[in-house]
Amino acid sequence: MGKTTKVLLALLIFSALSSTASAQLYKTGIGARAGFFNGFTIKHFVEQDRAVEGILSTRWNGFIITGLYEFQRELPDIENLEWFFGGGAHIGFWGEGHYHHKERDESHTIVGLDLIIGAEYTFDEFPISLSLDWKPAFNIFGDFHWWGDGIALSARYTFR
Repeated sequence: MGKTTKVLLALLIFSALSSTASAQLYKTGIGARAGFFNGFTIKHFVEQDRAVEGILSTRWNGFIITGLYEFQRELPDIENLEWFFGGGAHIGFWGEGHYHHKERDESHTIVGLDLIIGAEYTFDEFPISLSLDWKPAFNIFGDFHWWGDGIALSARYTFR
């Protein structure tokens, strides 16, 4: 584990222990995720300050399914704006063709781990939430690699 990963993990643990729980602004949200890995997202709160998120994304002639467990916290002085962090795992398939600045003649089935940290704003006037996050991924099987370009904007229709 690299120094940057250790620092990020330590900050996440410290924040989880020192933050207060927030009020849940919605129960479930379904929408689109735009970034280097584009796709669909569904986020469901299992407790006031904890959610599970599923992401189906595409890249490199393939797809990835990601499952995350997230902790959500209020940001002071800004109503309806919260920050979140968590982790999970992914499994997917990348096809033949252009991949990471090169061409390849074979496909890969991948399995790995994910972290996520971001901010989310939920509107009062209409049932929409917007989030901006960074989701680095570590492929462990199929293509041993670290992907740090998982920055994305998600827009979800929310059910309260």
